[in-house]
Amino acid sequence: MTIEQLRATWRRDLAANKGYPKSVVVLLLLRLAQYARARRGLAGRLLYLPIGTTYKLFSEWLLGIELPASTSIGPGLRLRHGVGIVVNPAVVIGADVMIRQNVTLGNRIAEDDCPVIEDGVELGAGAVVIGAVTIGSGARIGAGAVVVKDVPAGGVAVNTSTEIRPAPSPRGLPPRT
Repeated sequence: MTIEQLRATWRRDLAANKGYPKSVVVLLLLRLAQYARARRGLAGRLLYLPIGTTYKLFSEWLLGIELPASTSIGPGLRLRHGVGIVVNPAVVIGADVMIRQNVTLGNRIAEDDCPVIEDGVELGAGAVVIGAVTIGSGARIGAGAVVVKDVPAGGVAVNTSTEIRPAPSPRGLPPRT
């Protein structure tokens, strides 16, 4: 990553998270850590040590956001209510993706058996996407959904395990149909 790429990515992240100061700080530290990590040699390691440590302490220890600097993440990432987010380093995240609180993106069998999240995807609160699946561009993953299969571009995945029963009627009469 060049300094120009860092600046362009940071501008997209900043615009995507306007009004969310916690997300802005997390993403600034993430992008700086990614930039430092991409540097080669001793100078790169010395640069990454304080930046990566600061990022890890702030995001993981204080906020509970496990979003490794080694993860491939496109520009314009939006974090909403960034807490409880867990992302495996082998996950690939496209541009303009929204991740809400308590989202897990991870492996299912092998360490690199991870999802590819394409551009413009929105992940609802508490969504879990695991395994070598592809979430297509513009797809929406509903709150609490557990996704273990590919979702096509523009598709919607929802948690269908909620059972709705009619309320019992007063006096024990059968519900109206």
